[in-house]
Order: sequence, then C-alpha cells, then structure tokens
Amino acid sequence: EALHLACAFDMKIPLARRAEVQRLIAAINEQLWVGHFDIWTHTGMIMYRQALVLPGGLTASTAQCETMLVSAIHACERYYPAFQFVVWAGKSAAEAMSAAMFDTEGEA
Repeated sequence: EALHLACAFDMKIPLARRAEVQRLIAAINEQLWVGHFDIWTHTGMIMYRQALVLPGGLTASTAQCETMLVSAIHACERYYPAFQFVVWAGKSAAEAMSAAMFDTEGEA
C-alpha cells in the first residue's frame, strides 16, 4: 500500500531530443533527495513521481501529504526551465543544468 503522487509537464518530447532529455533526467535525479523525474513512455511526457509507503493499513497525515506536494512543486518549478532548454532550445543536458541551477539571493 502506498500513496503515489505524479505530476506531468504538458510537454511532448520530440524523438530527436529524447536521448538528451534522458541525460538531463539522470543529472537531475542525482540531485533529488526525494522523488524522481522520468519519461512516461506511453505518452512521451516528462513526469515527476514520488511515493509514500503505507504498510499495514497506515494512512498518510496531512503534514506528509503537504510535504509531498511542496517537494513536487519545488522540483517541477526548479527544473522545468532545464527541460525547456533541452526540448525547445536544443541545448545539451549540461548546458541546461548550468542555466537552471542558480539560486537568486537578495531582493529586487
């Protein structure tokens, strides 16, 4: 028994870019502590997935559900630009990671 969370981007990957997207997914997944990105082969869409194992009839708490949602939203928002760079701008996985992996500090 488990609670499964999945988020899909509305972004189909052209076959010509699929190998580079796989390289990007591998690089991203190395950095994620919880959850992972994958390509849903049936639709060719990028998905973020995470599960909470609930053995013996346990139920998820509100805090656990909120934490899952917050981490999913954070991962999707953080890495969406990298996927766009690879899929639409023709960048390599390394270029996309460099462009997407910066933290803004301070205030405007």
